[in-house]
Amino acid sequence: MKRKAIVTGGAGFIGSHLTDVLLDREWDVLVVDDLTSGRMDHLAGARRRGAAVHVTDIRAAELSDLFAKFGPELVFHLAAQSKVRPSMDDPIHDAEVNVVGTLNVLAAAHRARARKVCFASSGGAVYGDGARLPVKETAAKRPASPYGISKKIVEDYFRWYHEVHGLEYSLLALANVYGPRQDASLEGGVVAIFAQAMLGGRRPVIFGDGTQTRDFVYVGDVCDAFVRAADAGDGLMMNIGTGTEVSIGALYDTMAELIGYITRADHAAAKPGDVHRSVVDASRAKKELGWSPWTTLREGLAKTIEWYREGTRS
Repeated sequence: MKRKAIVTGGAGFIGSHLTDVLLDREWDVLVVDDLTSGRMDHLAGARRRGAAVHVTDIRAAELSDLFAKFGPELVFHLAAQSKVRPSMDDPIHDAEVNVVGTLNVLAAAHRARARKVCFASSGGAVYGDGARLPVKETAAKRPASPYGISKKIVEDYFRWYHEVHGLEYSLLALANVYGPRQDASLEGGVVAIFAQAMLGGRRPVIFGDGTQTRDFVYVGDVCDAFVRAADAGDGLMMNIGTGTEVSIGALYDTMAELIGYITRADHAAAKPGDVHRSVVDASRAKKELGWSPWTTLREGLAKTIEWYREGTRS
């Protein structure tokens, strides 16, 4: 009997890759996405392989009936308002989607008798600046943006649903995920931004002096962590990253070398709400999930650049 999963945000960057991986493992998959940032063309192959797609907002009243009709064992909850700067401009909208929307997903999962919800948290925004690096899950959380605050707030709702209703959960605090299909406009999309600009012959802009750092983890490795979390890591937050701190300047140089781009970047003022340094300790995920990243930054960047290069040719 096939395992069944719902992927919210499944037409997005990470969600569409996760949908593909689940199909590779012969799961039945229902994608729920309002297409605010997701794209149906990301799911072209998945739909040919039998994935169902329902276009709706995670805040919609119909979500409960939709989940109950499908009857998932697992819900992978990746749908979100995922941009730091818009969250600062409109924190109410951010909370409506990321807090109220998540509550609606939890209620729907409970009604549908799902066993577990695996949630995409943020390994950068939820901790904020000031934590000892590489940051552990036990670090105090002082998010610098409403986006990070919303990711922090819902942790207690997951705990409450488990304690009151027995709904299992795992929270995966993702570092900066990159790879094919990433939208340059979304949070953490610096690899996509640089790739599109360099391949298009435009000069990329680095916000700040380039010394700010991130932990870049390849999307395929992240999807492996989600699949492992289906059967392990219950009741835990687990960082998903490489543990390697890479400056934006060094990222730029590596990508320029791979592409053959020789122009230096422009610089602009750092953007409010962005943490200066971010790198996570993923030792808990290794212990609980048996997970470790295997794609080196250079390998992952080469795959990503080739995908964008193909897009410029089509």
